[in-house]
Amino acid sequence: MNTPLAPSYVGRFAPSPTGALHFGSLIAAAGSYLEARRHSGRWLLRIEDVDTPRCIPGAADGILRTLERFGFEWDGEPVWQSRRLAVYADALERLKAAGHAYACACSRRELAQALLARDGSRIYPGTCRNGLPPGRLARAWRVRVAGSIAFDDAVQGAQLEDLEHELGDFVVLRADGLFAYQLAVVVDDADAGVTHVVRGADLLDSTGRQRYLQRLLGMPEPHYAHLPVATNAAGEKLSKQTLARAIDELPPGAALLAALAFLGQNPPSQLAGAPLAEIWQWAQTHWSIARVPRRRAIPAPGLHRLAPSAGGE
Repeated sequence: MNTPLAPSYVGRFAPSPTGALHFGSLIAAAGSYLEARRHSGRWLLRIEDVDTPRCIPGAADGILRTLERFGFEWDGEPVWQSRRLAVYADALERLKAAGHAYACACSRRELAQALLARDGSRIYPGTCRNGLPPGRLARAWRVRVAGSIAFDDAVQGAQLEDLEHELGDFVVLRADGLFAYQLAVVVDDADAGVTHVVRGADLLDSTGRQRYLQRLLGMPEPHYAHLPVATNAAGEKLSKQTLARAIDELPPGAALLAALAFLGQNPPSQLAGAPLAEIWQWAQTHWSIARVPRRRAIPAPGLHRLAPSAGGE
């Protein structure tokens, strides 16, 4: 009897066009790209622009140019979430029809005193779980949760989240009419056939909700690996909100070497100043996710030392 072949590896990188890519973005892009190529897999690119109020005009095109300048090569055409709203609407209707989603009238102000979840959101107290209060209109739609979600993360190890007590019923359609990130990303990964998700550990606490939605919708559950995020001198995650420096200002080769070192790959000093293609060749040959530090956050290197005239172009 022949043993069935395992599905091909499909990874992805999914930046949001809310600003320029920074060093933390490079870490996530490089880790997901190298893990896919190490397994002779496909690496897809998705522009997560479903949260339209936060998107900056021209940022998506800038992201594509930056990835090309840094030597990334994605498979197929990029996918844009803003063009997939009908698919998300269909998934929401399936959740409603199965009794998994319900209308919620609660405002942020009303939930301001609720307990904090691990990711900083509020644990929903269940106000509208059994129906809207008299005289109240629906503002959003939530998914009814139950039980716990356990999974093994390739970097962070065993994970367990009690959805009901540590998170509560979560939003899938926001009060402003926009689909929530949790629903969009689950539908996108399933439609693209993504088998492995490699991303920053800032999204580790979202994974329980995503796996729960995958089960409710009968979608495959990818393998996950959450890389440590880079922090600034104040201990804050590098982001647009913390004014992280755009990697466009950095020499690609030197920045890529810094990202590889951050990810525990120990690139040899001889690669300093080497052509970018040579650095990528070394990285793809020697990449090992087992060497990535099992930490959720690590201070970023002193990127100011990477002079714009440095090698690696």
